[in-house]
Amino acid sequence: MSPRVILLLFAVPLSLGFGLMNGSLPLSPAEVWQALLGQGENTASDVVWQLRMPRVLAAFACGGLLALSGVLLQVLLRNPLADPYILGISGGAAVGALGAMLFGAGMSVTRISSFSGALLVMSVVFGLGFRQGERNIYRLLLTGVVLSAGCGALISLLLTLTQGEQVKGMLYWLMGDLSHPEGLVMAWFVLLLAGLCASLFSGGLDVLAGGVNKAAALGVAVDRWQAGLFFAAAALTMMALQLGGNIGFIGLMIPHAIRLLGFHAHRWLIPLSVSVGGSFLVLADTLARILWSPLQLPVGIFTALLGVPVLLWLLGRRK
Repeated sequence: MSPRVILLLFAVPLSLGFGLMNGSLPLSPAEVWQALLGQGENTASDVVWQLRMPRVLAAFACGGLLALSGVLLQVLLRNPLADPYILGISGGAAVGALGAMLFGAGMSVTRISSFSGALLVMSVVFGLGFRQGERNIYRLLLTGVVLSAGCGALISLLLTLTQGEQVKGMLYWLMGDLSHPEGLVMAWFVLLLAGLCASLFSGGLDVLAGGVNKAAALGVAVDRWQAGLFFAAAALTMMALQLGGNIGFIGLMIPHAIRLLGFHAHRWLIPLSVSVGGSFLVLADTLARILWSPLQLPVGIFTALLGVPVLLWLLGRRK
């Protein structure tokens, strides 16, 4: 195992520890360790287990889901700059969530409405892109872009119709909010299962990334692979949306950054993207909690502020 792999994987415990130590009540590494072992003061233990641990785990799962979705979509569309939200799924989820918020629905109804909106858009994209047994990736991509634009217009309309404090809640959802993590166990189950399955089929992903004709010549069932990648990426994106709202940039930046570091084979790209994507979102969410404390900022702001310079630096140093 190369030093670069070890360094990237070492970011996981570092980010988790950083998230558990920092907040409105700073804790030392010793206090966190004692709290994890069930020792130490009750205050530190309550802060770690009841407040910070669920949020840190939610941030890591959400980041890992988005990064893995980005890897799969970049294989499907054969474009290293493809994004999990390019198919319009996030737009449909946003319209569903904001529509429920507009009518004063609770968190559970909002999540159901968000999921329904994402599922509706996914059905339309798949139905037009893979209609009558014909697989057309370009039509699928174009359909997603068109639906994203339409959903963007509906989002603007909903924000215009909303008044008072509801606007703030809508904006937080649109820019990412991990303060109410629900479905955490299911999110981790999906992440681990999808990551394991993707790693097992990493060889096929390498072949498919080299081109459809080459993959077909080597005996890969291209149509089934493309449909499977679409549904897997869409499911991962919807799960991330349910967990943390509309958090952007991770699915685009993390897999591309891992490739720029020299890891192109999917047997390395998949676990490293999940690890770095989860660690990156934990870091961003922790900064969103502490930099303007006690006010908590939307985490999507920091994914862009942290990610843009890193990706520009990687692009600048690439030979």
